[in-house]
Amino acid sequence: MVDDAAGVEECRAVGRQVLGAAGRQREAALRRLAQLGAADPALRQDAVDAVCAYLRTPSEGVRADGPDADGRRAAGRVLAGLLRPDPDPDPDPDPDPDPDPAPDSGAPAVGVDLAGATLVDADFGGCELAGARFDDARFIGATSFAGARFTSEAIFARALFHDGARFDGARFAADAVFGRARFRGPASFAGADFGGMAWFGRGEEELWEDDPAWDTIEEVRPAEWDEPNEDDPGWPVAVLMGDYQEWTEGGDGARFVGPVSFRRARFVGPAWFYHARFGAEATFGGAWFGGPVHLDQPAVDLTAARWAGSTDDEPVCWPLGWTPGRAPDGANGPAGAQGSAAPDSAVTLLPDGSVAPYARQLADPDPDVRRVGLRVLGELGDARPELRQRVVDAVCGYLRAPLPFPVTGELTAAQAGEVELRRAAQRLLAARLRPGPGGLGERGGPDEPGGSASGAAHWAGMSLSLCGATLVDLDLSGCAVDHADFTAAQFHGVTRFDGATFQGAAFRLGGPEGRASFHGAATFAGARLDRFRAPAEILAGVAFHTPHDLPTPTPTPS
Repeated sequence: MVDDAAGVEECRAVGRQVLGAAGRQREAALRRLAQLGAADPALRQDAVDAVCAYLRTPSEGVRADGPDADGRRAAGRVLAGLLRPDPDPDPDPDPDPDPDPAPDSGAPAVGVDLAGATLVDADFGGCELAGARFDDARFIGATSFAGARFTSEAIFARALFHDGARFDGARFAADAVFGRARFRGPASFAGADFGGMAWFGRGEEELWEDDPAWDTIEEVRPAEWDEPNEDDPGWPVAVLMGDYQEWTEGGDGARFVGPVSFRRARFVGPAWFYHARFGAEATFGGAWFGGPVHLDQPAVDLTAARWAGSTDDEPVCWPLGWTPGRAPDGANGPAGAQGSAAPDSAVTLLPDGSVAPYARQLADPDPDVRRVGLRVLGELGDARPELRQRVVDAVCGYLRAPLPFPVTGELTAAQAGEVELRRAAQRLLAARLRPGPGGLGERGGPDEPGGSASGAAHWAGMSLSLCGATLVDLDLSGCAVDHADFTAAQFHGVTRFDGATFQGAAFRLGGPEGRASFHGAATFAGARLDRFRAPAEILAGVAFHTPHDLPTPTPTPS
């Protein structure tokens, strides 16, 4: 045990060496921090803070094989050693890739502030973190939090995972915030335990103009938003200024480009995936949900998942094609100590026979099966008006799935097929939202997924949730829609809104963030985008990269 004051001062001095040195000198300073933290648990927080300060230094252009990558790898190993219950004074040995959760050593857990940091091949498997800030962090290379324990809030808002990310068996004692996080490679939360709210949904903070939080908001430097087909650099932040301090809906949720697994995960609190975007297989097989759930993406697989929440929980939203089974006697009644029913009272999520013949085809990796699913959904809505909005939501969810390739330029046969399926989903919606001539039977025939030979009635009163969607040759000309959310949508090819009527349509958030972009010709001739505001006002701040037709008629209430 070293003198506390002397130890703290040495930690700070060595931390300054880490910031100012390079190469072997930096490695030696990092090793000294590891030794100080291992020798005296009271110094662990100071040593951790010093390593975090280095990892938060600006790192534009860092690559897995870049000149700064080795230093960040070494710092990550030292940090992980300090965060494991039994700190290892030698950070060099390769950590166990599949660590078992470590027993409690009795030493107080320390927190990390890695907001905006850049980490390379980070392995925090088996670590224990009191408070964890990884908001706006960039994870380069393979990332692991397998078996990690978060004893306080864990914030990964807007974090960017360039490659695979593992949270298998991680335990979150409080809220886990992954809003706007981007997973570009495979991700796994298999067996993870979420003791608080699991936030993978959409949202942004709404603040007063004079709120001091603006000082910190303006310092946020999110990772560049350079996703295929999405060009709004302000989209990751999306902070609105309003009349109240509150958390409001808007923006976008977590973005999974590759496959993701929540198999056997446990959600004690709300499981919030509202407008999370799944671009590949998303399995929640065997997961347990104990409270409110919002999981409406059609790509989700809920085989053998269970729900122990109360029927009074609001909101509860499952993907079209799934429904909770019948509860046992006495189940789904009064909530337990943590706001949910006991695990043995859970009901199993089952295929929803009430929406047959739709059988979750939009989740199938085979494009031909998805094409069939679109046809079935259209026919289902034609026959059952009470299901139409749910069908529209499912198709919109499909259109919101991120594509891993640009839709412009030369495409492979498989990519061209994906784009054509997207067009077919758009035609399904347009054909049913267009009343009278030009609706069903006019632009989609019986051999077309969006068409019908029945000439079914116009689907009136529908709302479109196409926030962040990639839309190609969208034709909503003459359509009548209730409300539509095109926030941050990307319009490619020829886009038509001529003659369309909306009760209200949004193409951007309240500030400059989250604006839609048009990358081809667009026409709004004769369109009414809002009951009370002119199209020019609705589209102010929207990005038009090519000429567009935008009349400014005076709207009239209806």
